[in-house]
Amino acid sequence: MPSTLSNHHFSGYLKNMANYSKPHICHCLTRLKTLKRNLTVTICGDRTKTGKEFVEDVLALACGLSELRLRPGDVVAISAYNSDWYLEWLLAVAFIGGILAPLNYRWSFEESRLSLEVVKPVMLVTDDCCGWYSELQNHIPSLRWHVFIDSSSASSSTEGGLQFTNCNVLTTEILKKSFPKSLFFGYCWAPENIAIICFTSGTTGKPKGVTISHAALVVQSLAKMAVIGYSEDDVYLHTAPLCHIGGISSAMTMLMAGGCHVFIPKFEAKSTIEAIEQNRVTSLITVPAIMADLLSILRLKEKWLGRESVKKILNGGGSLSATIIKDAIKFFPRAKLLSAYGMTETCSSLTFMTLHDPENESSELLLQRINESKSKSIHRPGGICVGKPAPHVEIMISGGYSSSTIGSILTRGPHIMLRYWGQFQAMTSDPCREDWFDTGDVGQIDDRGNLWLMGRGNGRIKSGGENVYPEEVEAVLSQHPGICSVIVVGIADDRFSEMVVACIRIRESWQWIDSNANECVRHSELCLSSEILKNYCKEKNFTGFKVPKKFIVWGKPFPVTSSGKLKRGQVQREAVLHLQSLPSRL
Repeated sequence: MPSTLSNHHFSGYLKNMANYSKPHICHCLTRLKTLKRNLTVTICGDRTKTGKEFVEDVLALACGLSELRLRPGDVVAISAYNSDWYLEWLLAVAFIGGILAPLNYRWSFEESRLSLEVVKPVMLVTDDCCGWYSELQNHIPSLRWHVFIDSSSASSSTEGGLQFTNCNVLTTEILKKSFPKSLFFGYCWAPENIAIICFTSGTTGKPKGVTISHAALVVQSLAKMAVIGYSEDDVYLHTAPLCHIGGISSAMTMLMAGGCHVFIPKFEAKSTIEAIEQNRVTSLITVPAIMADLLSILRLKEKWLGRESVKKILNGGGSLSATIIKDAIKFFPRAKLLSAYGMTETCSSLTFMTLHDPENESSELLLQRINESKSKSIHRPGGICVGKPAPHVEIMISGGYSSSTIGSILTRGPHIMLRYWGQFQAMTSDPCREDWFDTGDVGQIDDRGNLWLMGRGNGRIKSGGENVYPEEVEAVLSQHPGICSVIVVGIADDRFSEMVVACIRIRESWQWIDSNANECVRHSELCLSSEILKNYCKEKNFTGFKVPKKFIVWGKPFPVTSSGKLKRGQVQREAVLHLQSLPSRL
């Protein structure tokens, strides 16, 4: 046993030795240190690391955290762009039994503050993407340490100082450097075997912390390896942010498979294309907006080197249109193209569907058969086939097992979240559905076992891979003095999967100007336009992906039932018809 460990940590090591039969995401470290000892496992700009170097850095960071007396169950929040350091933090925090809580780097100060108030972290790790820390420090009394993920971020933010008001300031390098690289000690588990807290917005717009177990991450990884075919030969490009469950679960899969990770700070189509070509990337994940952006560049590119290297593409966050699928097959002819349906609460993917497999001629026939089935079905108007459940996933439709039954999509298995942080129950409270988790979506299972997604029962909009809840957007827009009432709906869109559209009723004394904000000066101060309302949302520190892409002026009362309940579905249908016809008023 290394002498650097205190008696306290040594006793903790012995206590946990009997638990090694339980799943733990750090199981991957031994494989990386042996299988990829002298082979590259991470590429981040000009920085590369072999399996041996990566594992040693994880262990050195874990030992540094342990020396600070972080205890099993302590929460460490992180807000940063994708990098090899981010992956090291994910594993090092789990190694000592801590719980990592990734924050979305695109969040506003208010969203970040609410999230941190939920989980009460003892440590916050940031990089240059985080500009709100100085405003935040006095709001979160639980914080004892602020760690800059790299030294350059520290020097630019602290100007040489080592102390903020409420907590100590460190860097990843400082935490690592005092410990021998040959260090190895036993890993620990947090209470309830929680590995991470991944945030998702609630129906009120307030962030909810989804507690994901080690077991959920491990079985999700095994499912992706089985269905998609990830292996130690893969070179995986991180196109999805590591603050999202899709990015985290795919990163864990590649760690378990023993492949090579290529990092870009965040998705940008041009840098993604360059990274694919320079590193001969074999696999990546997309959402419809990412795929659309990649294809827009590739259609204009004379020579495309990634045509031969890319072998696996997994799309989530919404279905791809037929046009995008056709072009994706054209520019990635050697790639197995799959789609997945899932959510944060189920540790990513519930179902998978192969859209194209160059090694299986029947894959195109399968897609054709599904499309034909959809067009002929009288039971699935507007439904989208999302494929079959992953090997470890059970799915049931509430109301029965008949292929004609449409109802709530329920699921159970080790992939389900333990609970929302601060709450006690994850499953449905309906005794007839005991042990089943209600996804909040409505669907149907056909005779071949395919799940058809009919709609989102809770009104959630999936735009560009991000969850948007109508109530949150409505709450912000309704504060504008020129708006009488507002209904927000999601409209199908090739680029974003669903586009956020706000249907507004304006007050009598106000007028709608179909031009930019400067036009209002010539008319009246009491006027509105799409540009004005978008700027209003930004002034309210509203995250970009939640700002409506289009506004529709509604000239009549919103439809309601006899009991006064809003007919949101009717508003959505009328909005679709409006956008297909006239660009101005409804």
